[in-house]
Amino acid sequence: MTQTIGRRSLLRAGVVGAAGLGFSSLFPAWAQTGSMGQMPTLSGEDIHLKIANTPFTVGGRNGHAVTMNGVLPAPLIRLREGQNVRLHVENTLNEDSSIHWHGLIVPFQMDGVPGVSFPGIKPHTTFVYEFPLLQSGTYWYHSHSGLQEQQGHYGPIVIDPAEPDPVAYDREHVIVLSDWTFLHPHQLVTKLKAEGGYFNRQRQTLFGMLSGGPEESMSASDRAMWGKMRMDPTDIADVTAATYTYLVNGHGPQENWTGLFRPGERVRLRFINAATMTIFNIRIPGLPMTVVSADGLNVRPVTVDEFQIGNAETYDVIIRPAEDKAFTLVAESIDRSGMARATLAPRMGMTAPVPPLRPRPTLTMKDMGMGGMDHGSMAGMDHGAMAAGASTAAADDGGSHSMGSMNMRDKSLVPDSVKVGVGVDPIAMSPVDRTADPGVGLEDVGHKVLTYRDLMSLTSNPDTRPPQRTIEVHLTGNMERFMWSFDGEKFSEGVEPIRFERNERARVVLINDTMMTHPIHLHGHFFDLVNGHTGSYPRKHTVNVLPGGKVSFDLTADAPGDWAFHCHLLLHMHAGMFRVVTVRPLEGEAA
Repeated sequence: MTQTIGRRSLLRAGVVGAAGLGFSSLFPAWAQTGSMGQMPTLSGEDIHLKIANTPFTVGGRNGHAVTMNGVLPAPLIRLREGQNVRLHVENTLNEDSSIHWHGLIVPFQMDGVPGVSFPGIKPHTTFVYEFPLLQSGTYWYHSHSGLQEQQGHYGPIVIDPAEPDPVAYDREHVIVLSDWTFLHPHQLVTKLKAEGGYFNRQRQTLFGMLSGGPEESMSASDRAMWGKMRMDPTDIADVTAATYTYLVNGHGPQENWTGLFRPGERVRLRFINAATMTIFNIRIPGLPMTVVSADGLNVRPVTVDEFQIGNAETYDVIIRPAEDKAFTLVAESIDRSGMARATLAPRMGMTAPVPPLRPRPTLTMKDMGMGGMDHGSMAGMDHGAMAAGASTAAADDGGSHSMGSMNMRDKSLVPDSVKVGVGVDPIAMSPVDRTADPGVGLEDVGHKVLTYRDLMSLTSNPDTRPPQRTIEVHLTGNMERFMWSFDGEKFSEGVEPIRFERNERARVVLINDTMMTHPIHLHGHFFDLVNGHTGSYPRKHTVNVLPGGKVSFDLTADAPGDWAFHCHLLLHMHAGMFRVVTVRPLEGEAA
């Protein structure tokens, strides 16, 4: 067993305490700046992890983290497909904890979700996870207890394939993206419950409209329309750079984590979005990226300039920097309130220009769930109905396609499967498949952005049976009151599980009735994302469902047991956007 964890004190940027002393942050070897890409990791058949409270420093400020083996992010666990692994997890906290092995196909008792698949790890006890490794690729692990994930309880996993890797590369770097706040996670929830837009410092203002800046291009009539709907077109992310520092491998933007390469090498970057509430847009100005893996599984290579990565997704890309120069890796938050930044360079000390934040995006008619409307039939409608308080929407700056008579809060539009109440507001009137869309704010950036429609599995799908039935799940919420649910019901209300027969083939349709992107994760399974490439659908465990849109996936329910199914925006899951999926075992089969 190899259990070497490199620890190097790093004096952080910014002001230290009044006494001139500050905590020095400890990083695992793989996450240290100046990494050559080949560093000691945790490996072998027996691995030991210790969950503990640890000081953490970023930007010159000291805070409190929940870590594993005293480092943030946690140690890189590197294993091999086909081996059996035992993970001894000691909880030194005074509260329950857990580890979920995100994306790994394991027996449900080893999945690590308290109250669903096991009782949790009690304070000052040790739990041993044991399972065979049935796959290879890039994955990660994190707490599924309370809000510990927000406090630093996450780390990367790389599983090398048993057969030769179809992806050729000379060097690799693991890139773990996350968001850090000095507020306690429960304070985030309290503030959002009091005011849904508490952290939004990018709201539109009268001064902004008069100034005519690029981010204030919305017309006065459209502004009035949004106001009548009591909706905010800038409400892209619940928690923003107003409190978050965005991290690359535990390093803030000023600390500039640097990964090294030699010009001409094929460099594999393993991106993991371990953020609590932040969807990132990734680009390396001047350097194309070839996507070769999504959620740990190989895809046919597709070259892009930028991609959006939802919470809990992973993407592997190949870059080939040919010049002896540095490149900036930019991870811009979806609302563009801030960014994580790192450098890829041949030598330490080299930097590249850091691009400014791009103008913040605003929501559109499609984000309001009106993407399927016949725009031509709306010509001639005006804003007169707004005077009567009807909800309205406008198509674009032309203003010819306004919809004054449309009411997004008409609860008669809600299907019988959705429980109508204060937690369901608004309703997507005409949601459309958005797998060909690049993500909020990325439609007109002037370069190639990855879409789900671009992804094709490198190998044929293992199950090509047509679905036996279709299940619709509505993503519902009230953004003003920070209420989130599936089908209008919070998990705490005792909602029934979604039930499948063993080996049943079903199509699940996720319909996003909200105006916020939701990364939805299903434990214990990979599903086939329906994107037009029949037989070669990309197989994923997490999928971003864009505002007012829908996503379909075909599922083979081949893992008996109880499995978590939830939004991976942690505070949304905490608020109730969570269900249990139950797969019934075959007669005589052990669950």
